[in-house]
Amino acid sequence: MRYISTVFQKLKRHPKRIVFPEGTEPRVLRAAARFVKLQLGAPIVLGKRDEIEKIAVTEKIDLDHIGIIDPATSDEMPAFISRLEKLKRYHNLGSKQAVEILTNPNYFGAMMTQYGLVDGLVAGARETASSALRPIIQLIKPLPTTTSISSCMMLDLSNKRYGERGVMFFADCAVIPDPTVEQLADIAVQAGAVCRQMTGNRPRIAMLSFSTKGSANLPSPQKVVAATALARQKAQDQGLEMEIDGELQADTALLSDLAQKKAPTSLVAGKANVMVFPDLNSGNIGAKLVQYLAGAETYGQILLGLTKPCADLSRGASEEDILGVAAIIGLQAIEFRKLYPTGV
Repeated sequence: MRYISTVFQKLKRHPKRIVFPEGTEPRVLRAAARFVKLQLGAPIVLGKRDEIEKIAVTEKIDLDHIGIIDPATSDEMPAFISRLEKLKRYHNLGSKQAVEILTNPNYFGAMMTQYGLVDGLVAGARETASSALRPIIQLIKPLPTTTSISSCMMLDLSNKRYGERGVMFFADCAVIPDPTVEQLADIAVQAGAVCRQMTGNRPRIAMLSFSTKGSANLPSPQKVVAATALARQKAQDQGLEMEIDGELQADTALLSDLAQKKAPTSLVAGKANVMVFPDLNSGNIGAKLVQYLAGAETYGQILLGLTKPCADLSRGASEEDILGVAAIIGLQAIEFRKLYPTGV
């Protein structure tokens, strides 16, 4: 059974409301229709109703039980304007400018998510990462335990010997170009928390580098070593049970025979289920190589460091990808307070 099928089964018992700002994107509408058909919850798409209905007719998509909201005519607009103007970033805006901002579906969807009108948000199928992320980062409160917003992705590998029967998490592959020591530590702890919620297993987090345990005494591996120590401390302070080790090369993190030679005392080497990359170059490249050369099913990006479940899709995301990510965000929403007890 594909792992995503188990996510569907869990979510079906606790359906959730997911908002999709890109309501005129056919892939999004098809994914929303399947979300309904699978009884995963109530999808809400944003945009002008006549445009959405026209696309649905052309693409032969059933809109039954899919909520459609046009931000420009929504009853929530006055309340959202008031809330936006109270934010420091938007304090000097006039009502006209506030309306212009909030009629953008990405901003409206972020407000819906922040104020509990929906349980989670899935954006980015058509927008650039910056256009999708900016409203989320500006309007949705960050966790008090984090220094920045980052991301992770879930991979379901055909080779089940790795991770948790083929399920692994890669972070950060989409947001922070060159993370600091503290940012790397936050990425590790938060990706581990997602791994624990999604799989029910103890996270075994490999802090990746091009060297293992001091085999190259250079600044980049030293940063990973420092981030490893800080991540362990953060996990302990937050009462999170997870194993974190680094610096480790990718093969040492995955292969038990090699781990016995290079890191024999490690509780992570040879059995990692979370891989934390040292920078965005390596993370993004690594994830795409595994996706296309190894044929892994990938779901992301799941955003980390926020008080609400959100995802930023790749513009190349398929209908299947969008459906899977929406289900993961819904599953996160079921126990989000347990996932981040000090921040929500």
